[in-house]
Amino acid sequence: MPGRSSSAAGAAALAPVERVAALLEQAERVLGRLEQLLSPGVPQPDWDAAVAFRWRRRGTQAWLQPVAQPAVIRFSDLHGVDEQKARLERNTRQFVGGRPANNVLLTGARGTGKSSLVKACLQAFASKGLRLVEMDKADLVDLPELVELVRGRRERFIVFSDDLSFDQGEPGYKALKSVLDGSVAGTADNLLIYATSNRRHLLPEYMRENLEATHDESGEVHPGEGTEEKVSLSDRFGLWLSFYPFDQDHYLRIAEHWLQAFGLSEQQARAAHAEALLWALERGSRSGRIAWQFARDYCGRKRR
Repeated sequence: MPGRSSSAAGAAALAPVERVAALLEQAERVLGRLEQLLSPGVPQPDWDAAVAFRWRRRGTQAWLQPVAQPAVIRFSDLHGVDEQKARLERNTRQFVGGRPANNVLLTGARGTGKSSLVKACLQAFASKGLRLVEMDKADLVDLPELVELVRGRRERFIVFSDDLSFDQGEPGYKALKSVLDGSVAGTADNLLIYATSNRRHLLPEYMRENLEATHDESGEVHPGEGTEEKVSLSDRFGLWLSFYPFDQDHYLRIAEHWLQAFGLSEQQARAAHAEALLWALERGSRSGRIAWQFARDYCGRKRR
C-alpha cells in the first residue's frame, strides 16, 4: 500500500508538468502560424540588375540582394583540376541548355578551387541565362521560398552554398534534404544546388557512436540506420567532385599563372619560385589560394 500511494503521488505531480509542456507546445505552434501570416512575401527582385544575388533575411523579412560586381573568375584561371572542371562545365552546360543535370557537391582540401569553379560557371554561362544565388547555411531553411520565387522564370538558377556542413538538428538540413529529393510540390526545373564542403559527409560522425552502440535494453534497436541518416544528405547530390592537396609542381604552376596575371613576364614569374615555396612553407599549405595570395604580395612589393 505505501508503494502504491507514492506512485499515485508521483503521477499527480507529473500531471501539471505535462499540461504545461502541452500548453507551451501549442503556443509555439500558434506563434509559428501567426508569424507566417504576418510575414510579408519575398518580393520579386529586379532580375535585370545583376547576374548574381545573395539571399538576405532580417527578422521576418527576406529578399534577394543583387551583387553589383561579382567575382570575375574564368575556367582558364584554374589549373590542376582539369577533370573536375570538365565535369562541372559539362553539367552546367546541360542545365543551361534545358537538359537534365545534377545537383553538385564539391568536396576536399581547402583552397583547391572548389568555390572558384562555381564562380567560373557564372562567368561562362551568364550570357546564356545562368544566375547565381548565394545562400548561407543558416538561411537554407528558406530554400523552399526561393524555389517558389524562381519557379517559372526563364533564367536558370544555381543556388551556391559554400563551406557546407551541419550539426545534428540544424533546421537548414531538412530544408536542403527536401529540395534535393523533391518535396510533394516538386523541385523547380530551373534550379540546381551547388555546394562546397571540406568533408564529404555533411553531418559529423563520432567514434563514440560506434562505442555506444549496444544491444541491451538501453541501446538503439537499429544503430546502423542512424549512421545511414548521417550520410544520406551527401547521397542526394547527383554529382560528386573531389579535390586533393597540391604537390609542389602543381603549386608553382598556379603561382606562375597568377604572377603573370598581375603583370610579370614568364621569366620573372619563374624567378619567384624560391619565394613562392618559402611562402607556402610559412603558411603550412600548398594550394591555389595560397599561390594567389603569394602572387598578390609579391607583385605588390615589386611595384614600389
